[in-house]
Amino acid sequence: MSASERPVGKTKDAGWEIGVSRTVPARVERVWAALVSPAGLAVWLGDGAHFEGNAGEPYETADGTSGELRSFRPGDRIRLTWQPADWTHDSTVQIALRDKGEKTGMTFHQERLADSAERERQRAHWRGVADAFVDHLGGGE
Repeated sequence: MSASERPVGKTKDAGWEIGVSRTVPARVERVWAALVSPAGLAVWLGDGAHFEGNAGEPYETADGTSGELRSFRPGDRIRLTWQPADWTHDSTVQIALRDKGEKTGMTFHQERLADSAERERQRAHWRGVADAFVDHLGGGE
């Protein structure tokens, strides 16, 4: 199947994927600090989530979502596996920040999704998470 024949959201290598971006009205240092704080982790990853930032480190949320930290680059990005308790497969989630001076570009990217229906559910999920995280920051500095 050529790239032009592939459905939107399906890649040759990563399967089904989704990306959600927001511009956050705060400097990248503030966004990063919030992202990795206990309260921030609860907003985007789930209640009970905790990790120190070491590749290979496992995590689990209060609702049973679990995974492993794959990479942790302070001020830049977090990459981890992500598997809700009711899924039979894991996926990969990356949160990346981009310095825009007084603002920050924030992107949630999830790949290795099962199908187009799961992709649409996850699009809605990450849109809600991104909006909740912006609200959590309280509108910037």
